Amino acid sequence: MNPAEETINTTNYVEVPPAPKRTWMQEFRRMLGQNRLAGLGLIIFFLFFCCALTGLVLTSGSKPVFDPSMIRLEEKLRPPLSKPNLKALRPDQFPALNVYLMGTDDLGRDVFARMLQGAWVSLTVGFVAVGISVLIGIFMGGIAGYFGQHHIKTVHILLFLCVIGGTGLMIANFTVIGTVILLLCPAYIFYSLLTRHGSTEKETPSLKALLHSNAVSVDTLIMRIVDIMLCFPSFFLILTVVALLPASIYNIMIVIGLTSWMGTTRFVRAEFLSLREQDFVAAAKALGLSTFRIIFRHIMPNAVAPVLVSATIGIASAILTEAGLSFLGFGVPPPHATWGNILSNGKNFIFDAPWLTFIPGIAILIVVLSFNLFGEGLRDILNPKLRERY
Repeated sequence: MNPAEETINTTNYVEVPPAPKRTWMQEFRRMLGQNRLAGLGLIIFFLFFCCALTGLVLTSGSKPVFDPSMIRLEEKLRPPLSKPNLKALRPDQFPALNVYLMGTDDLGRDVFARMLQGAWVSLTVGFVAVGISVLIGIFMGGIAGYFGQHHIKTVHILLFLCVIGGTGLMIANFTVIGTVILLLCPAYIFYSLLTRHGSTEKETPSLKALLHSNAVSVDTLIMRIVDIMLCFPSFFLILTVVALLPASIYNIMIVIGLTSWMGTTRFVRAEFLSLREQDFVAAAKALGLSTFRIIFRHIMPNAVAPVLVSATIGIASAILTEAGLSFLGFGVPPPHATWGNILSNGKNFIFDAPWLTFIPGIAILIVVLSFNLFGEGLRDILNPKLRERY
């Protein structure tokens, strides 16, 4: 190439300025605007959240605006948008809007008031149950991903079995045997502390060597527990536990949370296995940062993206599970109204009063669908590989 051609090529070269960098919120709005279904799901979720808060305010207290437990036998099975019979009711029994927006049930209770109260119950069960499952999943997945290469000693497993067995025997009224087994655990720990420096590794007896041998890795143990939990049908496991426990909204939330943490554990473990080998983690270790700071300051913020998607879809699953339990009669007990028990009460009048079935059923369908759509859109937004579709 001669100097003249080189001069021409240099003069024709135009440097393109870099595109302005978007913030995370601007990118989120852009992706949400292009993914119409995810945006629709977010709007429906916001409306559902507002309805739940409004229902909590208007249906609680000694004199609520909408009383979901007010019985009007003269007004039973009234269709939606029907006017009340003011002559047959006392003044304190009049509906707040002087109209039954969603009709009445077989006891004359206002279905609109019960749907408002059920929205708050469903929202509470969904968020609390998912909160419990996410906390357990992050804890278990973080341990399996970061400390998975470490091993558990045989003696640790035996001590754990002694604690479980002793506690079970005491619950079964075998108090003496259970107490003796439980006392063996601190006795052995005290004995091991006294003899820790008493002998070298070559002089260790065979029994002691067996007790302190590596039994299983932390990652293998946690993942096998996850596999065992996944082998059980979740709904039937929840149904069995709920049938054995007293009927309570708190038991429902705890049981659903304790039986739905396995997916979060797998997501967090996979992210930790990838992130713990990155250069920034090696640099943090070289600087002498504590393990606690490395996990919660450097690794955890980079591993929460799949957890948010799992939690969003998990809320829909928790609401659907609670509705199914209430429909079968094992859900939240009266006087709380839930969409599931409204649906259950209406199945006996599906031909005489179909609104008792259609209204809660359509509400459950719309809310669960909105959470699923928003969760799928959130997955696309948080995953860089899927952003190219938009």
